Amino acid sequence: MTLRQTRSPRHRNRGLSLIELMVSLVIGLVIMIAVVSAYIGASGATRVAEAQARMNEDAQAVLTILTQQFRMAGNNPKRTNYDVATPRNPAYPTGTYIVRGCDGKFSNISSATDIPSLTCSAGGGSTPDSIAISYEADRYNTVPTTGGSATDCLGQVLPARSGSANIWDGVSAAVPGSVTFTVAENLFYVGTTTTIVSPSLYCKGNGGGTAQSLVENIEDLQFVYGTAPANTTPTSLAVAGYLGATAVQTPGTFVPALPNDAAQWAQVMTVRICVVVRSERPVVSDAASAQYVKCDQTVDTTQSDLRLRRAYSTTVVLRNRIPS
Repeated sequence: MTLRQTRSPRHRNRGLSLIELMVSLVIGLVIMIAVVSAYIGASGATRVAEAQARMNEDAQAVLTILTQQFRMAGNNPKRTNYDVATPRNPAYPTGTYIVRGCDGKFSNISSATDIPSLTCSAGGGSTPDSIAISYEADRYNTVPTTGGSATDCLGQVLPARSGSANIWDGVSAAVPGSVTFTVAENLFYVGTTTTIVSPSLYCKGNGGGTAQSLVENIEDLQFVYGTAPANTTPTSLAVAGYLGATAVQTPGTFVPALPNDAAQWAQVMTVRICVVVRSERPVVSDAASAQYVKCDQTVDTTQSDLRLRRAYSTTVVLRNRIPS
């Protein structure tokens, strides 16, 4: 006879003990915390990477725009049908600027009619710089209209100018004649408006109309100028040193005392550009992560808005500095 061991109903229906339940809950909670932490970390890293990519694109856009403009500064190409002694348009008579900078923002951007009439704000050294660039414009070095007209930095048609030049008569001599040309005078600075509240790179051209934003989230813009040795018509490409805008236009201090302010700026041979770009929205976790190296190579520890910032720089040679 075989005896069968049976369990009482009470033993068969016994569930998890309180200890087992608590252990299961703790393990589940740990797993959940690990999953959420991994998701939050990956999401934060993705936001930072996306912000950095956008900042790189914005910085590249600003440096490309300004580099192109500086390379055209003073452009006044020689004409084969002009007199050999005066082979260029009279686009740049004595006293005309090809570049003019300001430590800070030009104070009369809206009202100034040309580059010589621009004025700088007092004590603007701690604010973003501004720059004015001039060059003879045509359908090949600007974005032309459908009709082929030259334009300024905002695509506005430039007004025609006229002057006199000695033009080859096709037979034996160069005779005085009237010539028509256009000159672009583009102003670049950092600003805001009631509709675009984030700091942006603005441009105002001489084609008419108001200034417009080109690239947003541009927080700082700084220029230093490589000046020629102490002579009025240097022929070498040597740079004596780099100066701020105020030092460039201070006669006899760091550059030679020349007849006028335009001649002081004609000593500029290269320009170093530094632009500070910020992220569109907060992406870092704490104020320490928001620190960055500024254009003057010091560390900015004052930012508390949790935005990412970075300084980008390049150097440009003014290829058309001497329009002879």
